[in-house]
Amino acid sequence: MWKEISGGVTAPKGFEAIGVAAGIKAGKKDMAMIYSAAPCQVAGTFTTNVVKAAPVKWDQSVVYGGGTVHAVVVNSGVANACTGAEGLGYCAETARQAAELFGIAPEQVLVASTGVIGRQIPIDKIKQGIALMKPMLAHTEAAGTLAAEAIMTTDTVKKEVAVELEIGGKLVTIGGMCKGSGMIHPNMCTMLSFVMTDAAISKELLQKAMSDSVRDTYNMVSVDGDTSTNDTALVLANGEAGNARIEEENADYYTFAKALNYVNTYLAKHMAADGEGATALFEVKVVGAKSKEDAVTLSKSIITSNLTKAAIFGHDANWGRILCAMGYSGVQFDPEQVDLYFESAAGRLKIIEDGVSTGYSEEEATKILSEKEVTAIADVKMGDASATAWGCDLTYDYVKINADYRS
Repeated sequence: MWKEISGGVTAPKGFEAIGVAAGIKAGKKDMAMIYSAAPCQVAGTFTTNVVKAAPVKWDQSVVYGGGTVHAVVVNSGVANACTGAEGLGYCAETARQAAELFGIAPEQVLVASTGVIGRQIPIDKIKQGIALMKPMLAHTEAAGTLAAEAIMTTDTVKKEVAVELEIGGKLVTIGGMCKGSGMIHPNMCTMLSFVMTDAAISKELLQKAMSDSVRDTYNMVSVDGDTSTNDTALVLANGEAGNARIEEENADYYTFAKALNYVNTYLAKHMAADGEGATALFEVKVVGAKSKEDAVTLSKSIITSNLTKAAIFGHDANWGRILCAMGYSGVQFDPEQVDLYFESAAGRLKIIEDGVSTGYSEEEATKILSEKEVTAIADVKMGDASATAWGCDLTYDYVKINADYRS
């Protein structure tokens, strides 16, 4: 079992980080770096958008290349997407700059960018930022927090988490941070996420654990129906915990995988809760489905329904919108068997039974829907499969934020 602790990417042994203002965004922190002196196994998942940003292409070549890595360099403010050969060249230049300072190969440096699409990154400021950050790197919790703050764009809060667990009698730590508030929609992976661990594990099993986790975490989040060009989720393992290296799917592997999934779930939920303009985290659980695939499809259909999201913002138990969203999902089910509940810290209320209203109290429903975290539970009574998706309400501020995003 794992225990949540304070901290983020610097919580595991051997990882240092920092975040600074490099002048990309006026008066704000806009560059972050994570570094491990020990070489790291690396795994990752990336956007399914056909339009892929230059950093995604660079990182894919590094991750799929099979080598180890030492550093991650991130900038916020400019996405380096739709920037052609010049933009990809800037990724290589960024990696070379970091590689020279650390005495490593450029192929051991991962890069990531987030921000406005179509602009070339200010490479001189990026290189200056790397030089600025290198001597500032620290293993402290504060340094990890600065990194988490530096990757934010329209995010209103930093997102970081860490856990401790025991593997083979050794204390293992997993710590992560992510950014994501808008342009968030499945599949893969709807934001930037960086997870560090001091576990000793093979690259193949690290990739399997991450890929399996992404399906039930980041891929189950939607804020606005737009899948970004820059979506990247990376996990680095430097082996500094000293556990016997995990090389098969044994008890140690499953212990690690479950803890990694907790970290990713935490980050995914907090990203959804911080959706642009959001006032509430909206969680959808579909139970009693015929298959996991059906449950996933149904939950995503509900979470992405703009009419449902608007109803959550208005604290309106307009359950017809939920049933409608399920109906156009493509999943075959009997609407006259569906039960639906709303749940929050204010209580739990059955809204419909066998597809019709229970005659519930609108006042009680409104009270439940007025909390900052609201859950809808749909039971389709066709099997024992289930899935959970996360999103947020749709507010006036979402339009305001995205109407002047480049301003």
